[in-house]
Amino acid sequence: MRLLSVNTFARLLVVLLAGAMVACQAADNTYVDEKPNVILVLIDDQGYGDISLHGNPVIETPNIDSLGRESLRLTDFHVDPTCSPTRAALLTGKYSRRVGVWHTIAAGNYLNKDETTMADVFKASGYRTALFGKWHLGATYPYRPIDRGFDEWLGQGDGGTGTTDDYFSNDRVNDHYLHNGEWIQRDGWATDVFFDAAIDFLNDDNDDRPFFIYLATFIPHDPVTIANPERIEDMRKRLEDYAPQRDIVAPFLASIELMDRKVGDLLAALKASGKEENTIVIFMTDNGTAYGQHVYNAGMRDRKAGVYDGGHRVPFFIRWPAGKLPHGAEVDQLTAHIDILPTLIELADLDEPEGAEFDGVSLAEILRDTTSEL
Repeated sequence: MRLLSVNTFARLLVVLLAGAMVACQAADNTYVDEKPNVILVLIDDQGYGDISLHGNPVIETPNIDSLGRESLRLTDFHVDPTCSPTRAALLTGKYSRRVGVWHTIAAGNYLNKDETTMADVFKASGYRTALFGKWHLGATYPYRPIDRGFDEWLGQGDGGTGTTDDYFSNDRVNDHYLHNGEWIQRDGWATDVFFDAAIDFLNDDNDDRPFFIYLATFIPHDPVTIANPERIEDMRKRLEDYAPQRDIVAPFLASIELMDRKVGDLLAALKASGKEENTIVIFMTDNGTAYGQHVYNAGMRDRKAGVYDGGHRVPFFIRWPAGKLPHGAEVDQLTAHIDILPTLIELADLDEPEGAEFDGVSLAEILRDTTSEL
């Protein structure tokens, strides 16, 4: 056997070590690249019963239903009974009162400025982050989305269309929007604008970092202005045997059906992008139904702002093909919005904020094995 000279051995060792370093870097890059994208869809004022998948006899929501059937569903999932408190708890993993949010008006919706948000956590872990739609956690610096971890922000008034800080003439059709703090005008129905912006963001191939999209609609929260008034009249006819309050309920349910179409567009775009397999998609709502209880409330008592289940039990779907979650399954254990940030930290292997004191717990174990107990 031929022996290597000292110099030859040294050169070979350098090559091997260099190769090992490249392999390690490649492995690290692969690991970063394999972090899942996350799309969190939060619908405003849609209740548990305002989906045909849950037994509603009038509304037609084929795209939401399809997502639900492809997802793992939490069937006893709860939020706050109104808007801002739910958003505060969802984005911090803490009870809303503990982070300074107790109402939707009178500065009761301003999230404590020293709180770490879900967007902060994703950004610190190398994600690009975006909010398209409703914020409702503060209108001025340092409370705006772009001050709280979001790289990209497209929205309207903090509390929604027609609030005091909104653009004067906005009515959800051909409106002005705050884009990263500056007013711009965009044509189309507001729901279409937000979903289309989210689609553009996920299709941006100029940045290969994983993304976190928080897509929070204003619909079906009133005032319900839609660009297709004929859909409202069609809904009025379908409601004849169900709801004497058709003038209120018809626009509400019709706007959900139109929004469902955009859910379909979003999911189709995600599939076409090639990113569907490793993207966590979450669908949920921020409180109980605003008006759907006149038709169907899944056997629950009360509505938005109520203390009974109808005020705070909402749909929750989570789909992640690459994560091997048991899609099509249901978990009936008690779960809540405060659990979502700890769960995403574990599922996506994010860096947990230093000194984090979550009120919620990670649901990762029961999402992977529905027979587990919290």
